[in-house]
Amino acid sequence: MRQKATRELYAYWNAIRKERAAPDRAEIDPAEIRSILSDTFMIESDGESRFPVRLTGSRLNALWLDEMKGRSFVDLWGEDGASVGAALWTVMDGAAPVLIGAAAAPSDHAPVELELLLLPLRHHGRTHARILGSIAAANHPDWLGLIAVERLMLRSMRIMSASQARVELPIYQRSRAAPQRPPQRPHLRLLHGGREPA
Repeated sequence: MRQKATRELYAYWNAIRKERAAPDRAEIDPAEIRSILSDTFMIESDGESRFPVRLTGSRLNALWLDEMKGRSFVDLWGEDGASVGAALWTVMDGAAPVLIGAAAAPSDHAPVELELLLLPLRHHGRTHARILGSIAAANHPDWLGLIAVERLMLRSMRIMSASQARVELPIYQRSRAAPQRPPQRPHLRLLHGGREPA
């Protein structure tokens, strides 16, 4: 995790889940992650595997210069959509965070490099219900926020076991008890999106 927003969202999610595989949607308090709300989004699981965006911060909207709420998250990836869809099912089936390296650009422009984090959430007791995510830009080309991108391009993907990448920021350590070390999940595997990782 290279970007501050990614690390902060993971730390918050990890703190509120405690010993469970995933926290409940109702436990998410926007006030506690207000510094990264513009970088966050939420995806809904649907029966057609389109995974519509349910809530979105301004960062995702800025890439398309449009409101992304209701849009299929899978469709934002063009030809990489099938690989990303499989990753979303992995997040829910294995209750495993997934870290994605991506890029996006308008035609004939330098790409913006992006880091996305996908985290499982329960909703009313259901395990296959919601995914909490963040999207953070590694660089800021001059077109960003002025010209809409065409699609997201998959660069790399990493499935994290529950014991990996344990990031705990002081703000959450002060306000909540430190979570217990959860069991490892050796059955998880690395998925590539048809391309070599960057």
